[in-house]
Amino acid sequence: MSAGLVTGAALLGALAGGAAVPLARLCGAPTVADQGSRGSRLGLTLAGALVFGGLAAARGRDPALPAILAVAAVGLVLALVDLDCLRLPDPLVAAAAAAGGLGLVGAALAAGTPGRLLAALAGAAVSLAGYVLLALLPRSQLGFGDVKLATALGLPLGWLGWPTLGLGLLLPHLLNGVIVVALLAARRVRRDTAVPFGPAILTGAWLAVLLA
Repeated sequence: MSAGLVTGAALLGALAGGAAVPLARLCGAPTVADQGSRGSRLGLTLAGALVFGGLAAARGRDPALPAILAVAAVGLVLALVDLDCLRLPDPLVAAAAAAGGLGLVGAALAAGTPGRLLAALAGAAVSLAGYVLLALLPRSQLGFGDVKLATALGLPLGWLGWPTLGLGLLLPHLLNGVIVVALLAARRVRRDTAVPFGPAILTGAWLAVLLA
């Protein structure tokens, strides 16, 4: 893997991370914005560099890398908004879906593999069906913003194959379970406290791409 590509992606991710706080403010996340100290911005900058650098290292030869990075950039903002407001704004989720969809169309045309678009659409359909069923279960805390986000992420995960899609669907629930148990142990939440699930969906998808 080209060190230059990974370095360039990491720098781009650092810019995306640094821009996440003001963008979250525009999307209605005032608490995150008010806490946007230098330390917080530095942490987000480093997180963006890690996310983008990891994706470039894992998928550098894949023509879909630009599409995946575009989705990741929107995902940084979505995670902040969900942590602050417990919601995933439809315009942001739509932007992630559009970035992924259009980027994958370009990748398929560039690589001469239009058939992979069917795999991407199948990934989105499977993600939609699975999350709708989970959201309709009694006492489920999944919102339909989570369903829409999982569907959008199903596009690039489906492009990368069924094993990656399977990991992308499983890992968020494992991560969220660990987080909830830790918060309960620290007495930061109660059993009926709503916990944002969007960051777990995004992190699980990122890890699935790295492990693919």
